[in-house]
Amino acid sequence: MVTPARLNQAARYDAEVRDAWRAYGDPRAITSIVEVSAKVSTNHVYRLHLDDGNSVIAKVSSYGSYFLFREDHDRIHRTRQLLQPTRWADLLADVYVERDEPTEGRVAQVFTHYTGELWTAFYQDVELGRTLPRVLTEGQVGELGEEMALLHRDCADVARRIPLSSKSIKSDAIHLLDLLSDKHSSLKFQYDAEQKQYLRRQCHEFLEQLDRFGYDDWAKIPVLIDWNLGNFSVSMAKHQIRLFSRWDYDWFRIEPRLLDFYFLSRVSSATGDRTVFSYSPHTLLEPRFKQFLAAYHRIYPLNEHELLFLREVYRFFILNYVVREGDNFFQPAYWRRLQNEAVSLCLPAAEHLDLRPLLDILD
Repeated sequence: MVTPARLNQAARYDAEVRDAWRAYGDPRAITSIVEVSAKVSTNHVYRLHLDDGNSVIAKVSSYGSYFLFREDHDRIHRTRQLLQPTRWADLLADVYVERDEPTEGRVAQVFTHYTGELWTAFYQDVELGRTLPRVLTEGQVGELGEEMALLHRDCADVARRIPLSSKSIKSDAIHLLDLLSDKHSSLKFQYDAEQKQYLRRQCHEFLEQLDRFGYDDWAKIPVLIDWNLGNFSVSMAKHQIRLFSRWDYDWFRIEPRLLDFYFLSRVSSATGDRTVFSYSPHTLLEPRFKQFLAAYHRIYPLNEHELLFLREVYRFFILNYVVREGDNFFQPAYWRRLQNEAVSLCLPAAEHLDLRPLLDILD
């Protein structure tokens, strides 16, 4: 049943999309707006059909920081522009930029519309290729590993020309530690005192591990993190997987390449993509992920520290995207279950996660 509250929200977001399009200044008129949100995240995504027969994607957000939203989209646009001379020229859906010509010596400014409560960006409506099957063949796992190695290598080449972000996994973990230490944190976190103390210890240990691994000195590249099957498409040139298009940027960052690997382990997994999902670390230890890593390593070599750091990648994912931001990233029904699993299953599993078997690929 559609409640009056949902109707009011829908009308509010529809009005925001139309206001943002007018502010953008494109003379084409909107003929219809269709919501294409994944219904997992709290973001709202729409396809705008225009009077010339083309379409545009709009994302409307209301959580976090507008300024970080704008900064992320600037970095995404820069990344795409710098990748133009490579085979990835058309991989990323581009972000719309201001229609005015940039001043000399400056890159084009991404267009964002901000009301104080909602903020909107427009994207190119990219062509979709084929969706990978829920469970890949072993050959496809290796092909995906090769593709990601080539993409990461080219992203590393252009990363030095992209400014770092204002946020990092270190700053996010410090922020969560501060929130968990605040006496008012119970308003945000549905955890008891013992659980919050456990989460504080997890944050502290994660930050200690960053120092032990030398995180500050590691190369940072554009990473997209959320490689689930609804976010990207492939082509099958000569019956081999080739990355074709990517359009979702909710978790975009400038970080070590390792941040992409937990979700890639899930894509490689024999478990397969599921409608009802949990965030277990078991996919990091499956033989299929080792096969993915071996294929990746042959093209863009990994080292021992990087492979062992994958435990911290997993721990950060749970602490940040489930605990700290879960109420924003997931619809309530998903969020409550995932928050409970974070302290009862996921983080305890991370403490005992032994990734030394992955080192076999280095031989």
